[in-house]
Amino acid sequence: SSSSSSSSWHSSFITSRSKPLSSSLFLRRRADCRRMFHSKTNGEERLDDDANMHPPIIDAPYFPIYYNDVYEVDLPKGHRFPMGKYRKVRKRVQEKIGSVSANDKKRVHCEFRVSPLATIEQLETTHDANYIHRYLTGDMTESENRNIGFPWSLQHVNRTLSSVGGTAAAACAVWEEYIRRQEHLQKAANTQQENESIQFLNEDTAHLCWGAHVAGGTHHAFKNYGEGFCIFSDIAVAANVLLQRYSSSSSMNQNSSAVVPLRRILIIDLDVHQGNGNAALFHSNTAVQTFSMHCSANYFSKKEHSDLDVELPIGCDDETYLTTLKYWLDRMEKHRFEEEEDGHKSIDGTWRKQFDLIFYQSGVDVHHQDRLGRLSLTTEGISKRNALVYNFAHRLQCPLVISMGGGYPKGDDWTSILEAHTNVYWESHKFLAENYANVVVGNGNTVAAL
Repeated sequence: SSSSSSSSWHSSFITSRSKPLSSSLFLRRRADCRRMFHSKTNGEERLDDDANMHPPIIDAPYFPIYYNDVYEVDLPKGHRFPMGKYRKVRKRVQEKIGSVSANDKKRVHCEFRVSPLATIEQLETTHDANYIHRYLTGDMTESENRNIGFPWSLQHVNRTLSSVGGTAAAACAVWEEYIRRQEHLQKAANTQQENESIQFLNEDTAHLCWGAHVAGGTHHAFKNYGEGFCIFSDIAVAANVLLQRYSSSSSMNQNSSAVVPLRRILIIDLDVHQGNGNAALFHSNTAVQTFSMHCSANYFSKKEHSDLDVELPIGCDDETYLTTLKYWLDRMEKHRFEEEEDGHKSIDGTWRKQFDLIFYQSGVDVHHQDRLGRLSLTTEGISKRNALVYNFAHRLQCPLVISMGGGYPKGDDWTSILEAHTNVYWESHKFLAENYANVVVGNGNTVAAL
């Protein structure tokens, strides 16, 4: 069986703003970080140059994949965190996507990009300025570092900033491309031109703007402390950056009359552990709704209250898990938020959709062979879980941002965990390709025939 609780929608949006940090020690270390980055990325590991990235011209699904394994971290011998999995997963995903036919590659605009370093300003949308400063300058106490689970090092500062930066970059890239396509559709509707350049974009698939980060999912980070291998919350920072830049109420939004203002974000967290940090960070923010489905016996600190928490029993199998997840996704899909129930509709008179963008924390520590998780899902069950989320986002016509999450191999056999992580990204690519394969475009042809 499973249990759930849902909090009331909260009324205020919390941000943390402070004076920019100017510590000479931090600046020196930041410069060291950048030199380390360039020394590692001038060779074969740097697969893409961000300066050469351009949004797609045609309307194939958009799917940039960010990765940060260029930032290597030398952990103490015997450390229990599987740092090597990130590069292994990224290479597997690249191999799978790289192996598709040339014709199939046309169906998804997919690029691999090195994760940028998050800025202090981005971090301060979510985390305490003093905490940020102390972490970046190595001024954390032994107790704080022990609670996080990593020894402090300059290498790890790099990795931490890129873990946040990659998710934020993916989210912004996805939202900007989504807006570009919606504006294109609106132009076509307003002008009613038959020109192929206007008609080529298909409104049934224009929302297929997804992004991914082969890292991140650091959902145990709080405003002024971290735990469970998490220092800063990449998803929370990315969500707050989006709201700061693109919400209709944002002073930074240069296009207040945007065809699709960003109003509400959903975080779907399917790691075996509760997304306690994100639950706390967005406790009073109705613009970000948090949904965490996790094991009832995998708490290692105080339980927090998400907007929706669903607990699963120890040993939960595929059938129970998938039935439960489908039930709650269906409930969320049918839910009408308070302002909509009061009769507020969109300009064209239709109901506004529930969410404008979705984050998916795709932890695979629900696998029965995971070292820390206490659920019993199979690799096939996790794939079906992913499909439920992908179909949910597709039905709601929401852009989707996928991050990694927990996954802890037992001993030296990493096969099942690596496969489960890899499938998250590979299956999302296949989903996009399959849902675009037979789209009719403006010239009367199908994409499959292009």
